[in-house]
Amino acid sequence: MSQFAPDNTVDELERPTQLLTALDRCDYCGAQAYVKATLATGELLFCNHHAQEFKAKLQPVALEWHDESSRLLDSAAE
Repeated sequence: MSQFAPDNTVDELERPTQLLTALDRCDYCGAQAYVKATLATGELLFCNHHAQEFKAKLQPVALEWHDESSRLLDSAAE
């Protein structure tokens, strides 16, 4: 008799750290997005400039605040 375990291959801890690509654009100005704010009503994408502008208002009500703006510093060092 064989036993089957459920296939739970997707683990929350195994999610990639970079979710945003060059195709993701700021909803405010169209520049490359580095921040994704997940709200109860949906997602908003922001460039670093506009993320900092709206962070104080949005972050407290956001379900998730995914910030990849540190990639800007990584690319500047190259």
